[in-house]
Amino acid sequence: MTEWNIAAVLPLYPELFLAAAGLLLLLVGAFRGNSSLKLIMGATVAAFAVAMVMVLKADWTTTTALNGMIVSDSFSAWAKVLILGGLATSLLLSYDWLRENNVLRFEYPLLTLFSGIGMLLMVSANNLLSLYVSLELSSLCLYVLAAIRRDTASSAEAGIKYFVLGALSSGLLLFGISLVYGYTGTIDYDLIGRTLMAHEDSVPVGAVLGLVFILSGLAFKVSAVPFHMWTPDVYQGAPTPVTALFAIVPKVAAICLILRLLLQPFGSLADDWTPIVTFMAVASMVWGSFAAIAQENIKRLLAYSSIGNMGYALIGVLSGYPEGAAGMLLYIAIYMVMTAGVFALVLSLKKNGQPVEQISDFAGLSKTSPFIAYSMAGLMFSLSGIPPLAGFFSKLFIFQAAVASGHYVVAVIGVLASVVGAYYYLRIIKVMFFDEGAGALDKDTSALCRYVALAAVAFILIFCAMPSTLLEQSTMAAASLFR
Repeated sequence: MTEWNIAAVLPLYPELFLAAAGLLLLLVGAFRGNSSLKLIMGATVAAFAVAMVMVLKADWTTTTALNGMIVSDSFSAWAKVLILGGLATSLLLSYDWLRENNVLRFEYPLLTLFSGIGMLLMVSANNLLSLYVSLELSSLCLYVLAAIRRDTASSAEAGIKYFVLGALSSGLLLFGISLVYGYTGTIDYDLIGRTLMAHEDSVPVGAVLGLVFILSGLAFKVSAVPFHMWTPDVYQGAPTPVTALFAIVPKVAAICLILRLLLQPFGSLADDWTPIVTFMAVASMVWGSFAAIAQENIKRLLAYSSIGNMGYALIGVLSGYPEGAAGMLLYIAIYMVMTAGVFALVLSLKKNGQPVEQISDFAGLSKTSPFIAYSMAGLMFSLSGIPPLAGFFSKLFIFQAAVASGHYVVAVIGVLASVVGAYYYLRIIKVMFFDEGAGALDKDTSALCRYVALAAVAFILIFCAMPSTLLEQSTMAAASLFR
């Protein structure tokens, strides 16, 4: 390979490394079978760590690859670090559960790896074709993961629901891409942006309609209302480690993709997409907060919580300014850490050998499992936005961006929805500390889950002492979108 060709794919080194590692591990699994799960799981986590180091050591100057189809900048680097960290964490959380429930399939970490490659390409997409291919690579692996426990009806049902609705969203996305191409003559982000800017006073209606379809397809990926209907059922039916993966990582990639798409190629159509994003943000915050109140299953509650949290993240997109984009990047980073901690604790809970998913089973947890109870309480306080924990600062920066950009009503609705959301978070604390337990839970044997939960709790406590450090990094990452 010539020197020029090597330089041409330099921004893709982490993805190429993971692809090579995945193909090699696939051969190992094919020859050794499911007995190689532990080896492949450890090697996959190590591959994610190496890829993260490659991203951190890379030059974050804006560069393109594959004829401009892929872009590498500080924004994509920030998102890739979050994605890789989330993927590694989700695998660490899953191993003990897979072993205890006899779901020893070597394909599990490999599907996670290949889905992760799609997510990394999503946040670097600089072309509607690379956007679609990377999104489908990620989604197809997730469909299989949702149904990986084929011997249970709930997992199979979750996989089918996710696949059918995902196919619908992909159709909407592809139709929107075809409309944009038909009215602009290009699928390249930069050329789309220049074409729409040149016709700013008379933008073709078809191009705007194409953007609406694209946003509709992407809204499914982040569980934004009204494309949220799959989330509670899939979260509840899928195996808990898969649910943790869904909650931690794919939404980070999808919301970053939306941010780049709206601010760069469709930045000149802000007046057209602002009402759409406003509706999705407000509806997601309100519906996520109120619908979660009636939930008795912790996974369904976390599903509605994720819907609401994506509504808050969309406020950062809505602002259209570097401050809003920086606030959104920081918000999803903190949300990812908190969610990973909560799922680590949920995976630690078992009763008579069976997973604990009903909130009522948390009763008396403060007496029988103090570590889990107090850790969960800290994470619930942070998710509800109680100062001075990390969750408070994440919402504060988002609401500040909304006010600075003149979206006062959205900010007020967000604050009120956050108050409503605090009810169902605090309800879990009440059950753990003030309700009488029906019996002791099994002794927690998952050291990996405890370590992840401890790291998450330490982060939300320490963050208040260094919020400016991460905010500066997120500001630098967001600035690359406004080049």
